[in-house]
Amino acid sequence: MGRPERVLIALRQIIRATDMHSKRLFRELGLSLPQAVVLKAIAELGEVTTRRISEEVSLSQATVTIILDRLEERGYAERYRSTFDRRIVHSRLTEEGRQILARAPPLLQEGFLQRFRRLPAQQQAEILDALECVAGMMKAEALARPPALSGSGRPER
Repeated sequence: MGRPERVLIALRQIIRATDMHSKRLFRELGLSLPQAVVLKAIAELGEVTTRRISEEVSLSQATVTIILDRLEERGYAERYRSTFDRRIVHSRLTEEGRQILARAPPLLQEGFLQRFRRLPAQQQAEILDALECVAGMMKAEALARPPALSGSGRPER
């Protein structure tokens, strides 16, 4: 088997791992992967604006708003207006949101990021360069980063 075929197999394995994790999350908690990522971001950031959540999870504000609508309907998050500036809306977890998040399996990227950070800096840079090249070949640079792989885990060059 040649290198191009091996690359495609590796990509399929990555896609499958992400898909399996997403299905597990939904099966166990009834949450989509983006919903879990937004809940986790709120838990980590505290009482936070939609804009800040959007930046943290690399999703548009419109998408985050839709996700927050669903989380609010289920009683996992709540939004409220700032007492200082009524134009600003904050989100926070409810007790139910904290409980569901406590039951959630670790997000797929958490284990990856731990292992990736243990690699030597040169190897991290090589992996990043190779993946950015593959993304370019797949014309994926115009797509938003998937939430399962987003966050502050991007290595320094």
